[in-house]
Amino acid sequence: MSFRRGVVRQSKFRHVFAQAWKAEHCIDDVRVSRVTWDSPLCAVSPKFIAVIIEAGGGGAFLVVPISKSGRIDQSCPTVCGHAAPVLDIQWSLHDDSIIASASEDCTVKVWQIPDGGLTSPMTEAIVTLEGHSKRVGILAWHPTAFNILLTAGCDNVICVWNVGTGELVYQLSDAHPDLIYSVSWNKDGSAVCTVCKDKALRVIDPRRGTVLKVREKVHDGTRPMRAVFLADGKILTTGFSRMSERQLALWDTKDLSEPMAVQEMDTSNGVLLPFYDPDTNMVYLCGKGDCTIRYFEVTDESPYVHFLSLYSSKEPQRGAGFLSKRGVDVNKCEIARFYKLHERKVEPISMTVPRKSDLFQGDLYPDTASLEPALLADEWIAGQDAPPLLVSLSGGYTAPPSKHRDTLRGKPKLASQDSGTGATPPSAGNVAAPSCTPTSATKEIEEEVPQPRSAARETDGNTERPKREDDVLNELLAEMKALRAVVLAQSQRIELLERQLARIEDGDV
Repeated sequence: MSFRRGVVRQSKFRHVFAQAWKAEHCIDDVRVSRVTWDSPLCAVSPKFIAVIIEAGGGGAFLVVPISKSGRIDQSCPTVCGHAAPVLDIQWSLHDDSIIASASEDCTVKVWQIPDGGLTSPMTEAIVTLEGHSKRVGILAWHPTAFNILLTAGCDNVICVWNVGTGELVYQLSDAHPDLIYSVSWNKDGSAVCTVCKDKALRVIDPRRGTVLKVREKVHDGTRPMRAVFLADGKILTTGFSRMSERQLALWDTKDLSEPMAVQEMDTSNGVLLPFYDPDTNMVYLCGKGDCTIRYFEVTDESPYVHFLSLYSSKEPQRGAGFLSKRGVDVNKCEIARFYKLHERKVEPISMTVPRKSDLFQGDLYPDTASLEPALLADEWIAGQDAPPLLVSLSGGYTAPPSKHRDTLRGKPKLASQDSGTGATPPSAGNVAAPSCTPTSATKEIEEEVPQPRSAARETDGNTERPKREDDVLNELLAEMKALRAVVLAQSQRIELLERQLARIEDGDV
C-alpha cells in the first residue's frame, strides 16, 4: 500500500512565532479594570498605551507613552472624566493622540493626549457625545473618513457622529432587536457588519439606515459573538456551538446561506476577541481568561482559514491591545505586537517572522494605512467612499549596525533605507534581530570585486580625474561588495534548506 505525501502549503507566515518581552520591558502595578464587559480593555497607538483601570467613584483609564516600562506609581495621572466605569477605548485612526472612551454613564468622550503624555489628571474632554439612553460599550472609528465615529450602546442603538462638530449624523434605532455584541467597518467605510444577541449577522449601510444582508444563527450557542470585516469583503465571526465549543467561521457576503469555513477549537467559556491585520490577512484570536493567543491566515485556497500556531503562557489574559502596523519594529521583522493585560501588569508580545537578512523585508510589509484620511467627514456624509491612503513602512526603517557599517558609513542613504524624521519604534525586548553572517566563501567574492582606486588624483594623458569622482566609485564598489556578500550567504542558506527538504521528502528525517 502506498501513501501519497501531502503537499505543504506555501506561506511566508507559516513560521511566525510569538515571544513575550523581558520583565524589565513590562509595565507593572497597573490596576486593570474588573468591569464585566467583553471588550479588550486596552488600546495602543504608535505613541501611547491606554488601559482601562479600576477607579473609585467614576471611570478612568491610564495613558502612558509606548516606550514606558517599569512600575506605575499610584499617583500617576489618568483620564478620569467619566461619572461611571469606562467600557471601551479606541485611538483615532488618523491622529495618534486622539482617543475616544465609552462609559456606563451613557456618554462618549473624545480626548486629546499631549505629546509627552499626561502631567496631571485629565477631566475635560474636547468633545462629549450624548445620544444613548443606556450604557455605551462599543466604539469604532471610520477607517478612511476624518472625525467619523460609530458608537453602539445597550439601548440597541447605533449612532454615527461627526466628532469635529459633535453632531449626531446618523442613528439606527430599529436594526437590532437585542443587545449588540460587536460592530466592524468594511475597508472603505461604506458598510458595517454587526452581530447581536439574537444570533444574527447583519451587513448595514449606516448612511441609508438599511440592513443590506442578514444571516440568522451565525453560531448556535448563546454566548456572545464577534464579527470583523476582512479586506476582501468577507466576514470572520467567532462564537459558540450548541455544545458550547468555541468556533471561528468565515462568510462570503455575496452568499450568507452557508459559511465558507468553520473551525471548532475548545470548550472554554471566554469570548474570542478577533484582531485582524489586513496587510498580512492574518487573524489573531485572544480569549478573555485564556492563556493562549491563536493565529490564522485567511487565503483564497480551501479550507480558506489556515491555523498557523498558538502562543501559550502560564498567566491568563484580562484583555489585550493590538498595535497599529505603523508602530511595529520592521528591523526585527515584527509583523504584529500585542499588549497582554494581566491582573496588575501589561506585557508586550511580539509576533515575528524569522529572517536572516538585515535588509528591509518588503514582502512582509506591504504599504499600510496611513494617518492621512482619504475623505473629510462632510464628504463621507455626502455619500463619497474611498479606500485608505497607504504609506510605505520602509520610510521608518533604520538599517541596523552590521558587518558592512564601516564600509557604507559615508554613502548617501537609499530611498528604501531613509529613516525619515519619525521616531523609531522601541526595540522589541528580547526578540533577537535576524542577522546574515557571511561565510569564508565571501572572500572569493571580495577578491573578484575590483579594489577601489586611491582617493588621490590620477592623471590619464591630459585628463585629470577629480577626487569626487573617485569617491563615488569607491562608494559604489564598496556597496557592490557588501551586497554580493549578502547574496552569497542567502544562496548558501537556500541550498541548505533545499537539501533538508529533499531529505524530508526521501523519508530520511
